[in-house]
Amino acid sequence: MTTDSAGFDDIPGTTMFTADMARRGYHLNQFCMSLMTAGNRERFKAGERAYLDEWPMSEQQRQAVLDRDLNRLIALGGNAYYLAKLVAHDGLPFIHATSAMAGMSVEDYKAMMLAGGRGVEGWRSRSERT
Repeated sequence: MTTDSAGFDDIPGTTMFTADMARRGYHLNQFCMSLMTAGNRERFKAGERAYLDEWPMSEQQRQAVLDRDLNRLIALGGNAYYLAKLVAHDGLPFIHATSAMAGMSVEDYKAMMLAGGRGVEGWRSRSERT
């Protein structure tokens, strides 16, 4: 895992999970992992804010969890594999997470993936747009 993400900043729609991101999102990702335990899921369901307040996360991270803003959570250090626990807690299949992260409806995302995924054409670099 690299700590230098500067080389990746030019790639649109991509957030690299670096060592710095892992440190920033450590407690957020541990919260997500806590949802693997039935008792913790019940406590979270009974009072989401109260349960989140037990974790030493930033207020932005807590609010993004409450909003279920997966892209914001990734920007705040969340890892997609950990965030999947939050999506599963809500009773949704993982395609709901991946389509939300791609900014697409589930139906459009599913159709794109069944057709072979994203095409290689299009915007490949932020610096190309300036």
